[in-house]
Amino acid sequence: MDGTITPTTAPVLILLGPPGAGKGTQARMLEEQFGLVQLSTGDLLRAAVAAGTEAGKQAKAVMEAGDLVSDEIVIAILRDRLADADCARGVILDGFPRTKVQAQALDDLLAETGQQIDAAISLDVDDAAMVTRIAGRYTCGNCGEGYHDSFKTPAKSGVCDNCGGTEFKRRADDNAETVASRLDAYHAQTAPLIEYYAQAGALSRVDAMGSIEDIAADLAAIVKTATA
Repeated sequence: MDGTITPTTAPVLILLGPPGAGKGTQARMLEEQFGLVQLSTGDLLRAAVAAGTEAGKQAKAVMEAGDLVSDEIVIAILRDRLADADCARGVILDGFPRTKVQAQALDDLLAETGQQIDAAISLDVDDAAMVTRIAGRYTCGNCGEGYHDSFKTPAKSGVCDNCGGTEFKRRADDNAETVASRLDAYHAQTAPLIEYYAQAGALSRVDAMGSIEDIAADLAAIVKTATA
C-alpha cells in the first residue's frame, strides 16, 4: 500500500472522552452495528510496526528509544490505514486526536479526499465515578474480553463468558492515583477539542454514566443521523 487515498464519501466519526469513559467498548459496538472500522491509535501503531511500513519503522525507532511517537508519524500511519479498502465503509477514531494540533492535522489529512469529521461525540462522565469504574476493570487473559468488579462480572465466576478462559488480568496503571493523573491530562489536552468540534458544528454529547445499552442507543441515533 502506497498510502495514496482517493476521494471518498466514507463517514468519519470520533469518540471523545477521558480514560474509562467506554470509548473502546462503544466503538466496537458501533463497528458491528454499522459496518464501520474502528481505528485505535495503539492498534494502528502496533500494526504498522509489525507490517514494517516506512512510518512503522519510524515509529519503532522512536519507541525503542523511549520517546513518544510524533504527530507526524501518527498521521502518516493513519494515512496508510485510511487507504485500505475496508475503510471505504467509514471509520471510528478511538484515541485520536488527543490535542487541537492533532485535530487540525487530521482535518488536513481528510481534506485530501474531500472528507471531514461527520460527528465528534463526547462521552461525558463524572470524574469521581471514573476512579471506581477504572479501578474495578479487568480482562480475560486469553481473548481480551472486558469485565468489571461491579458492573460486568462473568456469568460463571472465574470463567470468561466469551472463550471459557480462566486467567484474568488487570492493568498495573488502573489505580486511583494514576487514574487521577490521566484525568488531569485529559482535561488539559483533550477536553479543548470539545470546543473545537463545537465550533465546527460536528459535536454531539452523550451522558456516559448510564448503562452500556443506553449509551449505545444514544450513540447509534447520532451515527444514523451523521451517516444518513
